[in-house]
Parts: sequence; structure tokens; C-alpha cells
Amino acid sequence: MHNIDLDIMELTLDVMKYAIGRITNTHPPLGFPMKEDELLAAVGETITPKGIGGERAFKLFRETLINASVSIDHPRHLAFVPASPTRAAVMFDLVTSASSVHGAFWLEGAGCIFAENQAMKWLVALTGLPAGAFGVFTSGGTAANLSAMVAAREAWRAKDPSKRSTRGLILAAISAHSSVRSMAKVIDADIVSVPTEDKFEAAQLRSALDGLSPGDRERLFAVIATGGTTNAGIIDDLDGIGKICRNEGIWYHVDAAYGGGALASRRARKLFHGIDLADSITIDPHKWLFSPYDCGAVIYRDPELARVAHAQEGSYLDIFSDPGAKGFNPADYQIQLTRRVRGLPLWFSLAMHGTERYEKAINRGIELAQIAGNLVRRSPHTQLVRDPSLSCVLFRRIGWTADNYRDWTYQNHKSGYALVAPTKVRQHAETETVARFCFISPDTTEDDIAGVLETMK
Repeated sequence: MHNIDLDIMELTLDVMKYAIGRITNTHPPLGFPMKEDELLAAVGETITPKGIGGERAFKLFRETLINASVSIDHPRHLAFVPASPTRAAVMFDLVTSASSVHGAFWLEGAGCIFAENQAMKWLVALTGLPAGAFGVFTSGGTAANLSAMVAAREAWRAKDPSKRSTRGLILAAISAHSSVRSMAKVIDADIVSVPTEDKFEAAQLRSALDGLSPGDRERLFAVIATGGTTNAGIIDDLDGIGKICRNEGIWYHVDAAYGGGALASRRARKLFHGIDLADSITIDPHKWLFSPYDCGAVIYRDPELARVAHAQEGSYLDIFSDPGAKGFNPADYQIQLTRRVRGLPLWFSLAMHGTERYEKAINRGIELAQIAGNLVRRSPHTQLVRDPSLSCVLFRRIGWTADNYRDWTYQNHKSGYALVAPTKVRQHAETETVARFCFISPDTTEDDIAGVLETMK
């Protein structure tokens, strides 16, 4: 199977030709999902005893499968939190895969891990955390949040061995990302939700702490704040919450998976005042730092606490801790053992373009949100739900119901024009369906925004 033959060489040229075309295409087809039975009818069974051949398989991918998948970097993909990896990062993702490097241990991946760590040093510097702070690249925000909370719980239990079997408790606002609740299930911890979908303030944390029973207060091991909610781009009171956590001796985690990219903007960095008080921070480079999926990051104030929590032992792993193999082992700081060197595309893109280009691209996302806000204000049939925050804009089409938003979303998407999905906001004890923009791609234009708003008439 590993023999190089003429067929593989020809297929390699076809693949590279496709990759070059896709990387250089600034307006790829948006793509629209097909039903499973439709795909089966179009493609058929592809895994067979004899194989269908590389040429046939690649043709099916090129002509059917990719067109039934959404291009996350389309300039009018403004739903969820899209992505817009640089061409340099996408190109180097190919190099990363082709290089076949295991990125868990220095012994196997020293050079590539060194490069990853160069990018990580830049990320850590943006947070303002003190000397000694460091982090590791993960598969995304969920894995980063999970890794941080495992480290937090183990550090809490280490202070008091009697809590070794105690079910822990985490406090977070109800606006925290859904992965926070999923992560709590994985580690069998309870969540106390502060009932605010707006900015999580220090006074609300104080009230929530005072409202805990003595037993629950003993079980509390972490507080989570958000540095840019995925729904509205809201940044919590990071400074006020952080000061309370430090005074109370509670692990303070900031989930900045989406918004953390804005730390690269000197214009926006002041909005994150207090993030340097965190014990751990999540940032997803595959969101607003223009990396391909999948690339998240978790950063620790004291990485040794994470190493104690995550380092694995096994006779076949002993060599990785031998003095002759000594170096930074990413597997020691997060939940995954096997990992690809997913930080390499970010490193290459940063090295190629420089951090100033990144700052300019992030500022463009913030600018696009302000432009969209002004266009919404000027339109007679739309209203802002709240002022734009970071690169998120929530707005309503006057008179529309949830069904109208749903039909509008599918109509635009199926036509190949745009993907803008509705969301829900809760105000004054009532839940309302509204529209939402999230700007990541610097290739999005004012005409794109105006065109999407035009489709609401």
C-alpha cells in the first residue's frame, strides 16, 4: 500500500492542482448540504474490497462531496464563528500533514514543537500573564476548556487530599459557551449558572458566591468568565471577577476562544483588562487568528500545575522523560496524548506575514461589525438588538417571526449567496429570535453586508 507508483504520482499532481486552485480562490462556492440518501445515490458505496481507485474517489470528492460541504472561509459566511485561514496557513497545513510528525513529545517532534512554541510565546505575551506562563495547542476550545478544568480541579484537590473524591463545582454565567457544560459532564462536576446573558459583572459573582451553601462553597474549585461570547461578542468584567477569584483563592479561567484573537489588536486589547489575572485562558487560533481547523490553545499561569494533572505514565513512555530526550512535551499539558503539530500552520503564517498584518486583519473584522451596525440603523426594516461588540452584530428584521428567519437563512444559503443564521436572545424574561453577523474574513466587503440586508426586504 505504501509503494510509490505512477498512479500515485499522477494523483498527487491532481491533488496539488486542486489544492492550489482552492488556496488561491478568494470566493469559493459556499456549498449546501445534501441529505444522506441523496449523497448515497450520487456517490454510491465507496469502501469496497477491491477499492474504487484514487482517480474515481478524488473525482467523487471534487464533483459531489465538497459541494455538499460549507466553505467556512466564504466572505459571506457570517454565521456561527466562521474561519478565514490565511493561504500561507492552509498551504503549511499540507506540509504539516505530509511531514508525518508526532507532536506529543520533544523526542519525536523537537523542531516542529520549537516552532509551535514560537507562536505560543507570542500568544502568551498578548495576555499579559507573568513570566513563566505558557501553553499548548489543542484541537479546539472544548479540549482547551476541558484541559484547564482538569488542571484546576487537580490543583484544588492537591491542596486538600480529603477532597480527592469530592464532586467539584464550577461557577459560570449562563452566557458561557456550551462546551463549558459539556466539559463539566465529562469531568463529573456541577455547574452553578449566574443568570445573565449580558456582561458577567463582579457584583454578580460576589452575590453568587454569597448565595452558595457552605457545602457548595467547599466544592467550588473554579470560576469561568468569557472574553467574547460567541453569541454577541460580550466581554465579561474580567478585572473585577479576577480580583475576587484571587482574593478568594479560586482558580480563574477565561474562555476567550472566539474573542481572544482581538488581543492582537492594540485598539481592542484594553477591552480585555484583567485577563492577566487568569490562571488559565482558552484561545482558538482557528477562529480569529486565521488558522485552519483544528487549532485551539490553552495557556496556564503556572504550567507545572497542568503538567502534574495531565502527564501520563507507562513503561513505553519512560523514554520521553529521559534526560537525553528532555524538552517541552505538549502531551503533558492537555488531555490528548497523540497529537499532530497543529500549531505549525499558525507559526508559518505569523513568520511569513508578521504580527502587524494580523493586527490589521483583526481590526478589519471589528470595523466590519461597526459598518454593519450603521447599515442596520439606517435601514427602515431592521433594528439593532444591541450595539456591535468585537465582530458580532445582533439585529432584528421588524415584524419577522422565527419561521421567517429560518426560511430566509435557507433561501440565501441554498442559492449560494450567503450563510447567515438566526440566533436567540433573552431580554426582559422573553426569548426572541434575531439575525446575527460574525465577521472574521477580511475579504468581506460593505457591499456583501448591504446585499445580505437587501435580501430581508
